Amino acid sequence: MKTDLKISPSLLAADFSNLELELEKVNQSDADWLHIDIMDGVFVPNISFGFPVLKYVAKLSQKPLDVHLMIVQPEKFLREVKELGTMMMNVHYEACVHLHRVIQQIKDAGMKAGVTLNPSTPVSMLEDIINDVDMVLLMSVNPGFGGQKFIENTINKVRALRSLIDRKQADVLIEVDGGVNLETGARLVEAGVDVLVTGSTVFKAPDFREMVHQLKSLAH
Repeated sequence: MKTDLKISPSLLAADFSNLELELEKVNQSDADWLHIDIMDGVFVPNISFGFPVLKYVAKLSQKPLDVHLMIVQPEKFLREVKELGTMMMNVHYEACVHLHRVIQQIKDAGMKAGVTLNPSTPVSMLEDIINDVDMVLLMSVNPGFGGQKFIENTINKVRALRSLIDRKQADVLIEVDGGVNLETGARLVEAGVDVLVTGSTVFKAPDFREMVHQLKSLAH
């Protein structure tokens, strides 16, 4: 079992009428990263945060930023994402015509490079790129909205991805986002996940810090 499981609370589930307070909860918890979803209303049927809001978030957050771009042509926003102080810039396989080039641009900008797969995209699509990325994010719901039901096939995808990483001897983290709670989280950790993104499970919990602690404890 992993002892270094990372928890990345998803800002999308926060109470935006008390954003400073919500970010303080994250800062004071054992959470490892802060997960930020940027949506454009084109690649996914929803719009989330613009960069003026994210500059405020970045200023208040004491956690490394795990930025997930659910947008077409994400490379157009490399400068803005970098200026937030982003640690991991995550782009969709399905949104990048020249994925290898985009990964290189992210790394050249001084960030870690992540690639996200939608539920219907097979892990085998990463065969030729797996040694170039720092993390793969598997969507366990269809991207665009929070609070969706966990897609069961994600467990099989995690195992397939872990097998690919091992076979290619790649140094790559596996992250999963969507419907993650204590029950699905335990199964994901068993399958080989390194990072759990969780939204309403932590932000709607009576005790944010305790829920993060319980999620991290799934690794033991």
